[in-house]
Amino acid sequence: MTGVANPEQVLFASTAQAFLDKEGSLTRVREWHAAGISFEATWWQRAAELGWASLLVPEDLGGGSVSGDGVADLALIAEQVGRTVAPGPLHPVSTVLAGLVDADDAARHAAVIERLVGGDLVASWAVYEPGRPWAPGQAAVTATATDGGYRIDGVKDRVEAGAESGAFLVTATLDGHVRQFLVPADAPGVAVSPQQSLDLVKRFAKVTFDGVEVDGHAMVGTAEQTPALLARQAQIAQLLQCAEVVGILDTVLAFTNQWAMDRHSFGRPLASYQALKHRYADMKIWLEACRATTAAAVAAVSARAADAELLVSVAKSYVGEHAAPMLQHCVQLHGGIGVTWEHDLHLFLRRATLNRAMYGTPEEHDLRVYALTETVEAAS
Repeated sequence: MTGVANPEQVLFASTAQAFLDKEGSLTRVREWHAAGISFEATWWQRAAELGWASLLVPEDLGGGSVSGDGVADLALIAEQVGRTVAPGPLHPVSTVLAGLVDADDAARHAAVIERLVGGDLVASWAVYEPGRPWAPGQAAVTATATDGGYRIDGVKDRVEAGAESGAFLVTATLDGHVRQFLVPADAPGVAVSPQQSLDLVKRFAKVTFDGVEVDGHAMVGTAEQTPALLARQAQIAQLLQCAEVVGILDTVLAFTNQWAMDRHSFGRPLASYQALKHRYADMKIWLEACRATTAAAVAAVSARAADAELLVSVAKSYVGEHAAPMLQHCVQLHGGIGVTWEHDLHLFLRRATLNRAMYGTPEEHDLRVYALTETVEAAS
């Protein structure tokens, strides 16, 4: 378990693990996939009752965290989710809440925040657009001022849990600046179309906004504040992915190590062969580096440090670059059984591959690290 600082966090994480072992196991994941569903609404409500959705929300808005460090507690939950590649809208709900609670007008959205914290409502960040890479500061979707509020027009895609969401936090261009609007999923003019996903239970959707009318209270944050909100939401989304992948790698490497101890070849366990020992040692080093870069990102985002964006991009780049090759090594080390549908390896590989592609690829974050480093050096 990564970064556990006190007994309260240990209890919180172990409670989450017990819940996932019982209600979000790999067997349940396969059952949900066979049934064609992403997750059950009652399942997420039970998770919310455990405090998963309240961690980034201040107490005066109905939230709170066990340790007082909501970002660290949230990362712990994401790591536990990775151990069973469980479904659920932890990522999109947390990202939306990060934007809502930081906005100057957070009190205006208190009713929505309360429903999100209680698990009665699912919301997702509608930020990606068809044919466009990760660019939260740009939006082809438009918002036009009307007498009673705003009209939203355009298309978003890769909206996580889009079909299960009751609201969308939509990025749109208004008077040349990107702003965010909270749009009900059942508003006239909103159309949701499911999209295929590599993951078995993480589902996405394309959301079309055709002349969608919202009132003036739908806007989230001021024009001056929006870039900071977008940056914070991106950091939360990215570190949750990294923490989840750390849980995936830790789990897969553990059962692959056990396989090497139990499986014999020519009368010897696989783990006794020198070449394989080197491969296992390399993977252990990569795992600990993934854990360390993620922990640094979590600490920086929690403290709202000046280098938070840099450290998150470092983590997203490193974890994204090493996770899939590590899991492919584990597939090879299992031999023929590792490429079967019945073995669980591909469930972990699917989630890690999906996380690699979303919210910036390693290559995109490499460029971001370079740009941020150049900025720091120029300033000094």
